[in-house]
Amino acid sequence: MKYLLLFSRAIDALNTAVGKVAMWLILLIVLISTANAISRYALHISSNAWLEIQWYLFGAVFLLGAGFVFLRNAHVRIDVVSSRLTARTRNWIDVVGILVFLLPLCYLMIILGWPVFERSWVTGEMSPNAGGLIRWPAYLMIPAGFALLALQAISELIKRFHFLYGGGPDALAQGASSDVEQLAREIALAEHDRIESAAAAAVLADGGRKS
Repeated sequence: MKYLLLFSRAIDALNTAVGKVAMWLILLIVLISTANAISRYALHISSNAWLEIQWYLFGAVFLLGAGFVFLRNAHVRIDVVSSRLTARTRNWIDVVGILVFLLPLCYLMIILGWPVFERSWVTGEMSPNAGGLIRWPAYLMIPAGFALLALQAISELIKRFHFLYGGGPDALAQGASSDVEQLAREIALAEHDRIESAAAAAVLADGGRKS
C-alpha cells in the first residue's frame, strides 16, 4: 500500500499542476475574447484563427482539467442523498462508479480519440474556415484529457481502498466542498432543527392539556 499511495500522490501532483495551468487558460481565453471583440467591432479586423483558438482553449480547460476536478471532489453529486449516507457507503459507491462506469468510459474515449488525432497529425488537417488553424491539437485534447481523468480515477481508487481497509483518511471528506454541498448540509440541518422544534412543541402542548 505504501508504494500505491506514493503513486497516488504523484498522480495528484500531476493533475494539480495541469489544473493550475487550466485556471490560467481561463484568463487567457477572456483576454483573447476581449481583444477579438475590440478588433472586430472597433477596428473592423477579424480572423477565424482567433475564434478557433478560443474554442481550442475552452476545450482544453474542460478536458485537461477534469482530473483536477475529480481530485478536488468538485464534480456533481446528488448531495441531499449522499449527505445522509455513511462514509463507508459513499466510498463504496465511488469504487463501483469508478470501476463500472468511469474507467471503461475513459478507455473507450482514449481508443476512439487517438486514431482521430493520429490521422489529423499525419494528414496535416486544417480547419475548413478561411484562416483557420490546424486541427490535431484539438483532437489531442480528447485522449489526453481522458488519460488524465483515468489516472486520477486510479488514484482515487487507491485512496478509497486505503480508507476502507487500511484505516486511511476519508478523501471524500477532505475534498473541496462546493456551494451545492454546503447548501445541502444547511438544508439537512434546518430540517433536523425543524423536526426537533416540532417535537418539543408537541410535548409542551401535551403537557398543557394534561395540566
